[in-house]
Amino acid sequence: MSARHLLALSAATALLAALVQPSLGDELLKNKPLAVTTPDGLTIAAQEWGNPNGPGIVFIHGFSQSNLSWMRQANSDLAKDFHIVTYDLRGHGNSDKPLEAARYRDGKAWADEVQAVIDAAGLKRPVLVGWSYAGRVISDYVTNRGAAGISGIDFVDASIKFIPEYVGDNLKNLPLMASEDMLTNINATRVFLHGCFSKQPSADDFETMLAFNMMVPPKVRAGLSGRPLDATEVMSKLTIPVLVSHGAEDKNAKVETAKFTASVIPGAKLSIYDGVGHSPFYEDAPRFNSELAALVRAANKTN
Repeated sequence: MSARHLLALSAATALLAALVQPSLGDELLKNKPLAVTTPDGLTIAAQEWGNPNGPGIVFIHGFSQSNLSWMRQANSDLAKDFHIVTYDLRGHGNSDKPLEAARYRDGKAWADEVQAVIDAAGLKRPVLVGWSYAGRVISDYVTNRGAAGISGIDFVDASIKFIPEYVGDNLKNLPLMASEDMLTNINATRVFLHGCFSKQPSADDFETMLAFNMMVPPKVRAGLSGRPLDATEVMSKLTIPVLVSHGAEDKNAKVETAKFTASVIPGAKLSIYDGVGHSPFYEDAPRFNSELAALVRAANKTN
């Protein structure tokens, strides 16, 4: 093969590598585990990624998910510029999993958990990125601790108020996901997980996702469900930059959810992803990462 052909092949290979998204099972950038203990005595599994001197971002995953949900962010160019922190919510992943429903019903406990992660990482006014159920967690944080300790928020297919008519059909799987019958639980979780995407994950990624979904005990899932949510008043007083990211084909939370959130928060920017479901950070990671980077830079310039 000629030198010219070798150069062409090398260039084509490099281009292909740039276009292909990494799978969740690919070798990841090095991370530093964080030992986090909440005020109510739970051990939370957390991880630091990227530039320790950059502006902070805390990624908060959704119902029955884990820190691995964010690998297309932690293992991306975001890590070059930002101090990234991921963690498993109580009851999820490698964090403690108390089975009492009361441990998941206290808004202050959720707020304190977020603060414990921020403190353990030594972050100064990070941007909070909250997917799905994490809209509740961020609402708990702002309600109980105010917004002085954060510089911005990205609500990712997340709600600040429960509005029944905005609920998507995929959430009908939640009661069966709390079943103690293993086969019923697995089947419902599989259907739910597929419903979280319009652009479906690769087979390998789906297996990884199903595995970490099944790490959440049925009693924890039951404890998470049915918690009231209405943070309209507190969110209407925010003065920090806010991005509302939402898939147009979301089957969990209809796009009206995002429009409502953006209408409540002064100056909030609404970003709708056409052809994308409940998981824009996975389904269109390049756009998501670019818009998040712009938010973090704006938040740190403004504040």
